[in-house]
Amino acid sequence: MRDDRPGFEPFDCAPALRLEAHERLSALHQDSLNKRLERQEAMMEKLEKRLWLTVYGVVGVILAQAFQSLLTAQH
Repeated sequence: MRDDRPGFEPFDCAPALRLEAHERLSALHQDSLNKRLERQEAMMEKLEKRLWLTVYGVVGVILAQAFQSLLTAQH
């Protein structure tokens, strides 16, 4: 808190200190949540890559079996 009156020194009152502490704590919580969200997003990206790899693998196996059955049907 700022006091521009001559002869008086500025001082911080208890409510202002509590508000400052609350703001710092809220900022820490927000930073923590943001970091957690970033980690979850990175994990989801990895999972998505694995899912697509699995899908392509299954499609590859199905196509290979279809191709193999076409080859055996022609002989």
